[in-house]
Amino acid sequence: MTIIDLAKELISVPSHEGEEEVGKLIEKWLKEETDAEVLRDGMGNIIARRGSGEELAFIGHHDVVPPSFDQMEGHRCKVFEKDGRLYGRGSADMKGALASMMHSFRDANAEMELVFASFVGEEIGGVGAQYAISKGFNPKFVVVGEGSMGYSKEGVVDIAIAHRGRRESQITILGEAAHASQPNEERNAIYLAGEVIQEILKIPTKEINIEGKDLKSSVTVTVMEGGTAANINPDKCTLIIDERTIPGESGAIQVDGEIEWEIKHEIPPFKCQDMSFAHRVREVANGVTKGSELIAKPHTTDAGWFSEKGCIGVVCGPAERGQAHTSEESVDIRALEDCSEIYRKIAEVKR
Repeated sequence: MTIIDLAKELISVPSHEGEEEVGKLIEKWLKEETDAEVLRDGMGNIIARRGSGEELAFIGHHDVVPPSFDQMEGHRCKVFEKDGRLYGRGSADMKGALASMMHSFRDANAEMELVFASFVGEEIGGVGAQYAISKGFNPKFVVVGEGSMGYSKEGVVDIAIAHRGRRESQITILGEAAHASQPNEERNAIYLAGEVIQEILKIPTKEINIEGKDLKSSVTVTVMEGGTAANINPDKCTLIIDERTIPGESGAIQVDGEIEWEIKHEIPPFKCQDMSFAHRVREVANGVTKGSELIAKPHTTDAGWFSEKGCIGVVCGPAERGQAHTSEESVDIRALEDCSEIYRKIAEVKR
């Protein structure tokens, strides 16, 4: 089965509501095509190992965001080739990369312990990666197969050495209910929320430079809900805050006021912990697609969880910016083949 055939089979299996079926497909292929020890853990992650020595892990995920109506064909996800690209939900994010990694995992002549891991729940906050880490999964080197294609120029596989994290918080501002004909402006929760928003707007941006790549933090109020009726002074208003965090930043933002603060979700930022590894990976990629550069990605990935634990890693994958989660999601077929060659060569580089 070629990389493209495997990618098509993976994409055709829906995994937006449950990942078990596609997990079984990955597990079956690994057991039939490799001599690796293959494990499905309690969360449904698929982890395979072969060889011995220092660990290098190829890391991906097999869940996807919900497909659009046009991306479904009965109970399967539609997948097709057109103009040198492979279309279908998950083609870019990231079943195409999984197929490339699975072939490289099988074919690499590595003088180390080679690991392939495909996690569940990446799209809902990286729950699969967190579970694996909690059970002791902590390889020395990781290559996360999320998209890094074409950042420097078209057709080139670049190497991401950093990305921002994401923290989602909910702020509840408490006021006092009253009849709107006799408003108590000092206790109007929506007015108080406006004051909180003004404080948030004053929070300074933080910035870090990693190998010449700038990452900036940001704080944005994305949702505001409050009030129960047109003639009632609101006693409560809720804000949702989106923070984009940078490596080295710790602690959530804080503002003053009579509020309740709850962090709902948090994905840590990512930074390569040893740039010598990143430069070696770039050399490999440059030998395949010519012109590979070190970049910073704008989006979060599971790489943040491993960076937080001290693993040395990069993000390197076949998808271009603007493809993931779209109604016409696709991946360049040549890129799948190029990335498979890159992954194999990374595994074969002597350390």
